[in-house]
Amino acid sequence: MIDPAAIEPRLPGTQDKAAEVAIGESVTLPLIAETARIDKRAVETGRVRVSTRTEAVDQVLRETLRSDMVGVTRVPINRTLAEGETPPVVREENGVTIIPILEEILVVEKRLVLREEVHVRQTTGGEDVEMPVTLRRQHAVIERVSPEGHVTALNLAETPEIER
Repeated sequence: MIDPAAIEPRLPGTQDKAAEVAIGESVTLPLIAETARIDKRAVETGRVRVSTRTEAVDQVLRETLRSDMVGVTRVPINRTLAEGETPPVVREENGVTIIPILEEILVVEKRLVLREEVHVRQTTGGEDVEMPVTLRRQHAVIERVSPEGHVTALNLAETPEIER
């Protein structure tokens, strides 16, 4: 009979157990196997603190404002229109809009009388104005905080990516 303990390697720290088995008898042998396991854990190597700073800049904005004015002049005409004469219509002459004002008067006969014309002239003026305003701008302040609590300011132009 061959001793199984003589050919199988022994695990350190285990006891060898030998048993004799009679023919026809069955025995269950416990087998031992080692396994390896890797565990991971997060280790904080530092932190990044981001804050914003807002600065206010006072400025004066300048702009020219345009305005339109209208002047109205009444021009008396008092002319009776001839029989069959076409009544005047709204027209424009030299930048002036002329609006005819007609009146029907009752006489023994009916005549159309041009009472007056209204002349409308448009002019444009300008005015310079100044308006004080406050403009705000924010800047990001980024600092790295080590596990020991030391704070180091980071320059974003030099550090495009922050190690996490």
